[in-house]
Amino acid sequence: MLRIESVLTTRAVVTALPQTHKSNNSTLWFQSVPRSYKFCRNSLLLNNSKRKASYSSSNSSRMTSFTTRAAVQPLKNADELIDSVETFIFDCDGVIWKGDKLIEGVPETLDMLRSKGKRLVFVTNNSTKSRKQYGKKFETLGLDVSEEEIFASSFAAAAYLKSIDFPKDKKVYVIGEDGILKELELAGFQYLGGPEDGDKKIELKPGFLMEHDHDVGAVVVGFDRYFNYYKIQYGTLCIRENPGCLFIATNRDAVTHLTDAQEWAGGGSMVGALGGSTQREPLVVGKPSTFMMDYLANKFGIAKSQICMVGDRLDTDILFGQNGGCKTLLVLSGVTSLETLQSPNNSIQPDFYTNKISDFLSLKAAAV
Repeated sequence: MLRIESVLTTRAVVTALPQTHKSNNSTLWFQSVPRSYKFCRNSLLLNNSKRKASYSSSNSSRMTSFTTRAAVQPLKNADELIDSVETFIFDCDGVIWKGDKLIEGVPETLDMLRSKGKRLVFVTNNSTKSRKQYGKKFETLGLDVSEEEIFASSFAAAAYLKSIDFPKDKKVYVIGEDGILKELELAGFQYLGGPEDGDKKIELKPGFLMEHDHDVGAVVVGFDRYFNYYKIQYGTLCIRENPGCLFIATNRDAVTHLTDAQEWAGGGSMVGALGGSTQREPLVVGKPSTFMMDYLANKFGIAKSQICMVGDRLDTDILFGQNGGCKTLLVLSGVTSLETLQSPNNSIQPDFYTNKISDFLSLKAAAV
């Protein structure tokens, strides 16, 4: 087994080599890319395997042991946590907003943290918008957040392709929305698919053969409200038939907050469809993969021990922080309930939990 390392680049270095493909006379592009890419490619797969294994090993240990697990602690001293780190990374959906509705107390909390000299970074697995588009959403909600402080999984997909020197003569097929297209365009990559394939249909006649572009070297799958069978088949053909074609997922979130009224099926449902048809595991560039954490730490020169990850999901946000060696704070304003957190079936424990980020203000007042 190869040793896992981390490097001070936008890469996470990792364990196994990519799957090889047979070719008659051609040299496949992925066989000639740097060795670090071949490791990097599978670090994201490894994260997924570790994520699944954590549940399995946890369940197994509970079958053979009656040891009582220490209960996770509610946040009681906000100042102590604030003073212990330099940077707060916030998830967006369920932490800053729900749908298009700002969560109560967020502006005052962010202002307080900035007044204390804390760096704020906003990381979202939602790939429907680019960083620039998310900047406009923050502005619409009355929040002063710069584009440089925003990292969406749409940006992560383009940044990952740049980090592995993805050939500029290859194309990217996108199952997703406008955010991915805009970030790929800014990074200088050719792409096809996206929302314009949402109206395409396949007329299944006897002997029908669907054509696809053999220059596609990567399929990027994100949340897609225009998902259809045409996209599934096109992406499947690229991944299965184009030698060395990458299968990249922006995230595997089960649900998302399209509105504040209920939870909606998330990007993981689209990724799962391609995983089922190709029998391949995707490279996940969003949370809980360490790719974005390594990228942020390198970009801002942040020591990971000086970061607190704040999120509402255990298996993405909290695991993302733990994988990166950060402090973690779970808020109950989004997906995760206190019952879920304290369930014996839950193996992911944050350092602290609280109801919402504005508790930073009330807990400070209580401490005073």
